[in-house]
Amino acid sequence: MSAASRSAAAVAALRALPAFGSLLLLAACGTNVLPERERPAPVNVAATADADAARQYLAGVAELLEATPARQAEILDAARSNAENAPTTMHRLRYALILAVPGHGGADPVAARRQLSELLARPELLLPAERALAALALRDVDDRLVLIAENRRLLQEAAARDKDRTTTSNRRLQAEIEENARLRRALDEAQKKLDAVTQLERSIVERAGPQGKP
Repeated sequence: MSAASRSAAAVAALRALPAFGSLLLLAACGTNVLPERERPAPVNVAATADADAARQYLAGVAELLEATPARQAEILDAARSNAENAPTTMHRLRYALILAVPGHGGADPVAARRQLSELLARPELLLPAERALAALALRDVDDRLVLIAENRRLLQEAAARDKDRTTTSNRRLQAEIEENARLRRALDEAQKKLDAVTQLERSIVERAGPQGKP
């Protein structure tokens, strides 16, 4: 991958993880994103390796975001396999970052937080850029989980309100049905009484009719 491609990949990865600010942009892209006159003096081998490692992580995230869903699944499966079968710091962090990136089918912020927390629990095993990358990814994941929990709470409250409204509506409807049934029974009773009175009057008239003739 060329220097320009690595820089573009790093920028794309940072856009996917908004909490990864300018600190990691500089750490990941190293001197490649600076104009020639602004480039710093050569650094030692350790610092170069640190920046190269960060570039590789972010380039991997960029590759994930640009891939098709099928390719994303392959990348996730490969990262999981590497992390489980050869659990080096690089493999574990790469897998954690893939889990942390939103927008693909394998994203899992809960698992990402667990993986990142375990890595940060042993900071001496991480390069400086890896520690910064893991910490910022963890912050981003925590923020997202807070939003997910809040969204779930609001949905549950809305569902509860809907359920209460439905229950109230059902009770009101049932009361109206019972009232209509009561009125219908009362009407039937009144009609029966009216029919009985009418029948009685007809019988009286029929009996009195012949006697009343001259």
